[in-house]
Amino acid sequence: MPMTRTQIDKRSRLLSAAVDLAYQNGFGATSLADIASEAEVPLGNVYYYFKTKDEIGEAIVEWRLAQLAAQRQRWDEGGSPKDRLCACVHSVFENKDWLAKRGCAIGTFCSELHKEGGSVATKATEIFTQHVAWIESQFRALGKGKDSNGLAVHLLSALQGVSVLAHAFHDSGLVTAETKRLKSWIRSL
Repeated sequence: MPMTRTQIDKRSRLLSAAVDLAYQNGFGATSLADIASEAEVPLGNVYYYFKTKDEIGEAIVEWRLAQLAAQRQRWDEGGSPKDRLCACVHSVFENKDWLAKRGCAIGTFCSELHKEGGSVATKATEIFTQHVAWIESQFRALGKGKDSNGLAVHLLSALQGVSVLAHAFHDSGLVTAETKRLKSWIRSL
């Protein structure tokens, strides 16, 4: 039986609260009670939508995958592969203040999950797998052939690395400088 509009709204509120709290406090430190309270849903109702905390983790992964797919769709509107790669880099620049304040939502989430292991960690790997694959496809379109995967890993590593440093130093200027350098590098290819 399909969910009603009210049920979809409650599930959506629970998921939104889980995404926000996992980003703010870490997934491990976020309890089902925290999520219920933040979503203003009775704790008992959480179990109707998510039987376990792992199900919430998997829902967060699916949400992040959907967000990344929507971003890729916007980047794909760029003219050339270089324009698309620069749009990808620019999206990190646009989040520089959040990165300095809280770090990368995806990077910290995946890193935390992998420390614990399990099925949610395995599923979370798909976020970076899809991201690398998209970046690699842009380098392939630029004619970089067998070097495309290495270039994709290099670019994503640089973006994740500057996100970690910006957070560690609480300095969004690091993101500004690195994204400028990365765009210049992409344009020079």
